[in-house]
Amino acid sequence: MLRGGAFFAIGLRDWWMPPNAAAHGVAVDRLMRWDVAAMAACFLLANILLVWLFLRQRRPPSAPSTWRVELIPLGVLVAVYIAMAVTAEHLWARERFEGAAPTALHVEVVGQQFQWYFHYPGADAAYGQSRPQLVNAALGNPIGLDPADRHGKDDIVASELVLPVNREVDLQLRSLDVIHGFFVPEMRLKQNAVPGATLHVHFTPIREGTYPILCSQVCGSGHARMQAHTRVLSQSAYDAWLASRTKKAMS
Repeated sequence: MLRGGAFFAIGLRDWWMPPNAAAHGVAVDRLMRWDVAAMAACFLLANILLVWLFLRQRRPPSAPSTWRVELIPLGVLVAVYIAMAVTAEHLWARERFEGAAPTALHVEVVGQQFQWYFHYPGADAAYGQSRPQLVNAALGNPIGLDPADRHGKDDIVASELVLPVNREVDLQLRSLDVIHGFFVPEMRLKQNAVPGATLHVHFTPIREGTYPILCSQVCGSGHARMQAHTRVLSQSAYDAWLASRTKKAMS
């Protein structure tokens, strides 16, 4: 007899989802499979019930009530929905609110029509201050770093998100103009960047490679162009990249 996991592995393989590249993606994919299977079962049972009610012989007014036929499926549906909602809430809250480990890599993600920027603190582990009036991508300051702030002297601002494999990452998301949706399908990661707020999300990449970053919110006429890449490297390759960008930033 097939166990539940084996059944889903056979019936719903990974062809319908992007390859998973994050540690929490296994739990997300498992929940997705259960949700799809539960919705398919409810849809099938609901239609069977409708056909049965339509084809059955009409009872005379004095016949016993058939309330069980209506209430039992409704009760099962409510129980399934509550179980799905609690499981999803637990998974979402764990990834969203528990917070990253102290050893996590910190990267600030800044959205602006129609570009993503990635801000790394330097060797001092402190971000330089940003000021809206200093934002000028044409002059090489797309997020408005204050040149008078000593903490920003060694900061790195890149147009791609470069990460080491198997290390937790804490992303701090903000927006310079409108709401943007930071979405990395392979990382099973989606979080809005909201003007005037800083939102955190953390994850651990487990597979080296290059993965697309999209915007999941319609943020203007150039929304479709708002794309970037996540590049996950070995620790040594990441250290080399970081050293080269730090040297460039300090020059």
